[in-house]
Amino acid sequence: MNNAVRWSNDILAFVLELGALGALCYWGFATGSTVLTKLLLGLGAPLLAAVAWGLFAAPKATFAVPLVAVLVVKAAVFGAAALALYVRGHRTLAIGFAVVVVVNTVIVTIARANES
Repeated sequence: MNNAVRWSNDILAFVLELGALGALCYWGFATGSTVLTKLLLGLGAPLLAAVAWGLFAAPKATFAVPLVAVLVVKAAVFGAAALALYVRGHRTLAIGFAVVVVVNTVIVTIARANES
């Protein structure tokens, strides 16, 4: 794969990861009914996602796990983010986000498999 395409997809992947954390944060603060629940959900959901990502899905993850496990973590984080947007009424954004995530994940996964 061309280096420019690879870099572009890696940058897009990073932006999508940040978007997922933002969506989870937004969902938590918008969903909570009290200040405490807003804080717990708004900070806890993205924190939980970031920890799981860092442990298992990041390029330099703490634990080297099989590709299927990485994809499961990615699906859980991105799926939760898309669902968070969807349930907060941003259906078009949620669907668009999910489509871009799937396309990007397929491209990045294929590129990394071809490097091995």
